[in-house]
Amino acid sequence: MREINVKKLLLLNLPYLFIGLYAGKIWQAWWLAAGENASQKLLHIADGLGLAFQSPFPSFYWPDLLFGFIVALFLRLAVSIHSQNAKKFRKGIEYGSARWGTAADIRPYIAPEFEDNIILTQTERLTMNSRPKEPKTARNKNVLIVGGSGSGKTRFWVKPNLMQCDSEKYPCSFICTDPKGSLIIDCGKMLLRKGYRLKVFNTINFQKSLHYNPFVYIHSEKDILKLVNVLITNTKGEQKGGDEFWTKAETLLYCALIGYMYYEAPIEEQNFSTLVSMINSMEVREDDEDFKNQVDLMFDDLAAREPNHFAVRQYAKYKLAAGKTAKSILVSCGARLASFDIAELREITAYDELELDTIGDRKTALFLIMSDTDSTYNFLISMIYSQLFNLLCEKADDVYGGRLPCHVRCLIDEFANIGQIPNFEKLIATIRSREISAAVILQSQSQLKAIYKDNADTIIGNMDSSIFLGGKEPGTLKELSAALGKETIDSFNTGESRGKETSHSLNYQKLGKELLTVDELAVLDGAKCILQLRGIRPFLSDKYNITRHPNYKYLADSDKKNALDIGRFLSAKLAIKKKEVFDVYQVDMNETTKTTIKT
Repeated sequence: MREINVKKLLLLNLPYLFIGLYAGKIWQAWWLAAGENASQKLLHIADGLGLAFQSPFPSFYWPDLLFGFIVALFLRLAVSIHSQNAKKFRKGIEYGSARWGTAADIRPYIAPEFEDNIILTQTERLTMNSRPKEPKTARNKNVLIVGGSGSGKTRFWVKPNLMQCDSEKYPCSFICTDPKGSLIIDCGKMLLRKGYRLKVFNTINFQKSLHYNPFVYIHSEKDILKLVNVLITNTKGEQKGGDEFWTKAETLLYCALIGYMYYEAPIEEQNFSTLVSMINSMEVREDDEDFKNQVDLMFDDLAAREPNHFAVRQYAKYKLAAGKTAKSILVSCGARLASFDIAELREITAYDELELDTIGDRKTALFLIMSDTDSTYNFLISMIYSQLFNLLCEKADDVYGGRLPCHVRCLIDEFANIGQIPNFEKLIATIRSREISAAVILQSQSQLKAIYKDNADTIIGNMDSSIFLGGKEPGTLKELSAALGKETIDSFNTGESRGKETSHSLNYQKLGKELLTVDELAVLDGAKCILQLRGIRPFLSDKYNITRHPNYKYLADSDKKNALDIGRFLSAKLAIKKKEVFDVYQVDMNETTKTTIKT
């Protein structure tokens, strides 16, 4: 049953109440007028009105009140009937109400302190406060940036937001995809100056990279399934379709082997090198179904001790395959893990230095360098993001009561080239409450649809902010033009008719026109960008000028001396100061000696 808003009902009918009360004075004037019949009273009605309105108060004599009630009721019914049958006009916006946003539109969404904001454009910013005083102004910090090659995605958006690193009220950690490896060189020293831990994972040059071992972050059987899923998803190669049997069989084998390593192997052996070695040792003989290789014997021993072990159950399902089928499965596994035959890759994944689960604890900047021409090792980047989101969400819930103390911003440049992050459409909708946000940077929206298919619209829908920096991809331009909407414009036509006499005509009319048409978007000024923030009008603004940022002086763009030498940074040795006392340990196979030295 619909609830009646008494307050609203009284406010709407209050004018009719006053009209009714004072309409009763007209009836009072009638019987106060001199005369014995209607014609005589009509002649003296003016005198009656004068007598009735001598008092400012209404008459409470019941005939007067009844007359006033009838008048008020009639007037209320007349207004109601007229409103129901009234024609609906939208003057000035008949064919569309689209317009560009103004400074007044964006003002409620900006934090007073400059460093407490996400930089969107030159004039528009978004507060980092996830719980503003006005709940209606709350927006998530996910941003979709679309711009073609050379549109300035890094210079006009990524770098300005990295320079927002000195907020004390809303401290942030950064996870940055660095397609060319130039971003850490330009911004690394600035982040170190601001008190950040600096970490780098380099898939272009393993010699200039920290180590990453995904097995370190496995804490349960569900983590094993997640790791295998992201590995399978991003190592398909160019093949399309095919029989899913082989993928499912590989999944069973990976789960079994990784499960065995997690529960039975020492920590130093829990890595991809061990996984590849186990697969290489799995000899299969088609003519001898009873042959047992080394891995079979390991699982037989484990099954004797723990028959219901997770790894045992998965391996038993894999062993249902016959000899020839099992050999084919092993060949498929070997092909998928062929990249781990490279000694450098095995070494870089031997142990872990990234400490992904601590990024939300204190200010940290992690740069993920990947090749923009070779996607061979990009699956490692996707694996890092997949584990990162899950680890941080779990830590936020289990340790910090649902919110990380340090907001984690993922600036994912070349998002389409890192591979597919499993369940990203679900993660992007849930990370907001944990103080995690993602900036998805693309060259066109079609890239997102090519990877995530039907889930692409879900991902875009969970981005409260979207920025178009320029481009020529037809699909993106068409969707953006439709999203901007239409405005109502005035137009006129002139005509001339020639005959015996020349006549002219002028016709005025209103039309609906796109705020920016597809062809206008295609030739958008290179210094301009379009910002869409959920709930308010779009903005046609200038791209951010990084030279105006207070921290620009710390970038390598400003001074080449600020460029970070990654190799030197990673190989930095302890600097010994004068008069500093320290201990030197000389390790021998037989004995250990300790020497104290003063410098």
